[in-house]
Amino acid sequence: MNISTLKAISPADGRYAEKLENLRGIFSEYGLMSFRVLVEIRWLQCLSEEAAISELRPLTSDIKTELNHIIDDFSINDAERIKEIEATTNHDVKAIEYFIREKLGSKSEAHKLKDFLHFACTSEDINNLSYALMLRSARVDVLDPLMRNLRDKLANEAKENADL
Repeated sequence: MNISTLKAISPADGRYAEKLENLRGIFSEYGLMSFRVLVEIRWLQCLSEEAAISELRPLTSDIKTELNHIIDDFSINDAERIKEIEATTNHDVKAIEYFIREKLGSKSEAHKLKDFLHFACTSEDINNLSYALMLRSARVDVLDPLMRNLRDKLANEAKENADL
């Protein structure tokens, strides 16, 4: 199995790679990048709805859709682009900000919006929320279904073998 270093979790990816497949997209560097993109964009969307920030107007449906596509369509190519940017910035979270700016392009509506990317945030603000989302995703998307399946199997075994 050939695993991209962007999606490797740890040395456990060797021997136990197949057992970690469901966690790779969450806990890998790729996963962290995708959650950072999510946090940055959701923060920007929240800022746009704050009336006290008169310099930033509410987002049009087109720009909301575009921002949501950046999140929903995040790919390994996007992660590789972020790594390229990071090679220049030498800063992982700043590379996320530049990536989003790049994805928004040069549309007039996006110009004002770009000024508010990462506004009033530290890298730790972005990272802390991203790590929390990673843990929630692992619990909800991977662990909870496995635990429900195990519970159901144990309940069935108990019923089938109740007379033993």
